[in-house]
Amino acid sequence: MAISKNNRRITFLDTTLRDGEQAPGNEMGPEEKLKLALLLEAAGVDTIETGFPASSVDDFQATKMISEALTTSSFATFSRALAKDVKIALEAGGVSDKHLVMLVATGSDLHLKYKRHITREDGLREIAEAVAYAKSEGIKNIAVGIEDASRAEQDYMEQIIETALSSGANQIILADTTGYSTPESFYELIRFVREKVGEDIKVSTHCHNDLGLAVTNSLEALKAGADEVHATLGGIGERAGNTSIEQVVAFLKYKGEEYGLETTIKLDKLYEAYLALKETIKLEDSRMQPLFGTYVFSTAAGIHQQGMLNNPDTYEYVKAKDIGRERKFYVARHSGRSILRYLFKELGVVPDDSLLDYFYNKYISNEHNGTCYDTETLKGILVQELNSTESEFGEAI
Repeated sequence: MAISKNNRRITFLDTTLRDGEQAPGNEMGPEEKLKLALLLEAAGVDTIETGFPASSVDDFQATKMISEALTTSSFATFSRALAKDVKIALEAGGVSDKHLVMLVATGSDLHLKYKRHITREDGLREIAEAVAYAKSEGIKNIAVGIEDASRAEQDYMEQIIETALSSGANQIILADTTGYSTPESFYELIRFVREKVGEDIKVSTHCHNDLGLAVTNSLEALKAGADEVHATLGGIGERAGNTSIEQVVAFLKYKGEEYGLETTIKLDKLYEAYLALKETIKLEDSRMQPLFGTYVFSTAAGIHQQGMLNNPDTYEYVKAKDIGRERKFYVARHSGRSILRYLFKELGVVPDDSLLDYFYNKYISNEHNGTCYDTETLKGILVQELNSTESEFGEAI
């Protein structure tokens, strides 16, 4: 996809393999992570987070395998703001321009006091030492991610950012770690940081979905000047999950021109990666999840079916083909005769009213037990009945 000179290109860091994996039931082995990383790369994801190498042998191995296999995407490793974590991350991923070292800084006083049991000064010292160490080892791309940034005091945020940048970091990540932010407050946070760091420092967002606002907050961040969105396939992640990468990408595809924003990610390839993820972690099907839900490109409503048979745009703004999916009609008690006419037409049959009434009463209006047919199944039933000598309409075709 070509990028317009008039639009700003948004990059994505996919954290499915790290933050997405941290939810119960989402564990993945190194080989599984490698497979997904290559699918994400094929989809055009800019940076793929491999994991937290210092946390486990599996994450170390996954990082090593992925860093050696990627050819077009960059990769990121997650570390605490500790030189020993960075050392292990570099042993796993090596030193290269494709390796983004991400260091987590404690942003809020709440986390400093009750989680870390350290002072603000301790936190700043950690950041300075860890960034300086990564820089001294030859890493050019160093990001400081401010955990719980949405609940941090502004004066301490400024100190963190100043310390990170003066020590050699070139990217700031703002995390709404608990899904605390409203769209308005997150916009203001991003705008504040964007103005403070200037245009040469990359600003990224990392939102969680505890109030169902992760996608909205991420979009507000882009409007406020953020350069990058951290997200996961299907929005998987801790608690209520993370920003769904496919939803933000779809927004940019359909609405990006209005906001002067673009991405080069391929939506249909993201769906392919999602299917692999779903199989890997045995993710349950969602009926109505935007873009990836089982029935989001399907309908059983007769009025909708009639409109879509005449012109799909009547009820289909987001196109199934753009996501790598197919439109499907289902037949249930809310369906009408239009879908029957459509199926008969496909069979080369011109039905009269009695034929329509017969099949409508038998398979649609009188089905009160929740039976729902996909059109191929119902078409097979129609053929069987129309060819049956025992049917009232036997041998009609």
